[in-house]
Amino acid sequence: MKSHRIARVSEVIRETAANAILFELKDPRVKNVTVTRAEVSGDLQHAKVFVSVMGTEKEQQLTMHGLKSAAGFVQTKLADRLTSRYVPHVTFVIDEGVKKSIEIARLIREENDRLTGGQPAPEEVDDDEADEADDDADEGTDEPAPESPTAASEHAAEQGPRAEAAEGTTDRPN
Repeated sequence: MKSHRIARVSEVIRETAANAILFELKDPRVKNVTVTRAEVSGDLQHAKVFVSVMGTEKEQQLTMHGLKSAAGFVQTKLADRLTSRYVPHVTFVIDEGVKKSIEIARLIREENDRLTGGQPAPEEVDDDEADEADDDADEGTDEPAPESPTAASEHAAEQGPRAEAAEGTTDRPN
């Protein structure tokens, strides 16, 4: 029961911090911030708000300094929203998860490119490209043109029952 309450408080903290940062904070240092999650201590006295900050290292440091200054403002917003006896002390922490996932995706893409020699992987080929490849492959075949009735029925048999009906043949294998 207690862990359920902590999870609800964490979600309220995440939502409140995100809204305060996005819509109410006027600090020009705080920009390109995404609140990813919040963690609350068991006694509800401390909260870590994890944020992802896009930009250079210097911009990230500047943003984190602005968030540290705005912690009291966010706590005030939390006090309005929470109905608990205590308002958790808010600390902002950079969430490296987003940065790491982008780096892992880049490494996987580079390895795939290295293995395929720069060619896109089969699942990455567009349907239009696949159709063009099929058309190119059909042009190079040496099938005889269906001139005689026998050749026409063989050609129709390869194309299926509807093609046979279109060709006018009635010879069907039993």
